[in-house]
Amino acid sequence: MPVDLADIRAAHDRIAGRVRRTPLLRDEVLSARLGVTVLMKAEHLQDTGSFKLRGASNAVLSLSADQLARGIVTASTGNHGRALAHAARLSGARAVVCLSRLVPANKLAAIRDLGAELRIIGASQDEAMAEVARAVAGEGMAPVAPFDDPAIVAGQGTLGIEIAEDAPEAEIVLVPLSGGGLAAGVALAVKALLTRARVIGITMESGAAMHASLSAGSPTLVAEQPSLADSLGGGIGLDNRVTFQICQALLDDTVLVSEAEIAAALRHLHAIGHIIEGAAAVGHAALLAGKVRPRGPVVTILSGRNIDPSLHARVIAGANGVAA
Repeated sequence: MPVDLADIRAAHDRIAGRVRRTPLLRDEVLSARLGVTVLMKAEHLQDTGSFKLRGASNAVLSLSADQLARGIVTASTGNHGRALAHAARLSGARAVVCLSRLVPANKLAAIRDLGAELRIIGASQDEAMAEVARAVAGEGMAPVAPFDDPAIVAGQGTLGIEIAEDAPEAEIVLVPLSGGGLAAGVALAVKALLTRARVIGITMESGAAMHASLSAGSPTLVAEQPSLADSLGGGIGLDNRVTFQICQALLDDTVLVSEAEIAAALRHLHAIGHIIEGAAAVGHAALLAGKVRPRGPVVTILSGRNIDPSLHARVIAGANGVAA
């Protein structure tokens, strides 16, 4: 494997003091309904509003002084860009974040507010990543990949260490699945520390690139589409060298959830006191829809809270999609 538990433990030490150890909360309502303990890793309470701060902090702290001086560039669907902008500012480095036109305005504003330069390129994550390559080749900037990077995977894996420590009884961990940085890191940590636990990647039906790639047996191009789970959009890269291999080896299954199921999960979580984004609700969506049927304790990851307030209000009022 390109990343192992030792790398994750080193990342855990490296980012200590720069990220929060988020709590593991019990969903009393869903636990009663399913007859098993449902726990929520409250990563939406993380600084910058998502788990992405873990990987971004580890990646930036792993760069040399020369690389920091040249500036850092990345592509993002929003949350990674915000996390990288935050980590770069703490290290005194210039940050450039490349994004597609599909990234919501609230996420663009949050990145800009942290002092990063935004470049809006095309209508897909792949087009934004092409702009990163141009900045590296033409401007000499240091690239930090949004997911397909050992330092990013190791940083996200610190979340898996915390789950294993706080929920040693967990039988299933449900992980939001996009480019695979979170899923790969969590799977590496959980599989090493909780040898009986299953790790299942959950993603949306529309434009699920890693799911399609795992089904095909190799990285595959998938058209990016609007979704309530916008943070899970984008491709995994045809030259993917880290996350596809780990997800292929360690994920026990992948499950797709519909826009209506994501909306129902957002309403459920709002009712029990959590305002989160669509990508963070996919684990609950799978449980509420009966697409995952746990027989013992299960952990979902509330991966972020950075949803557009007007979209959240429409979903709570009954909308079942982005355009509804």
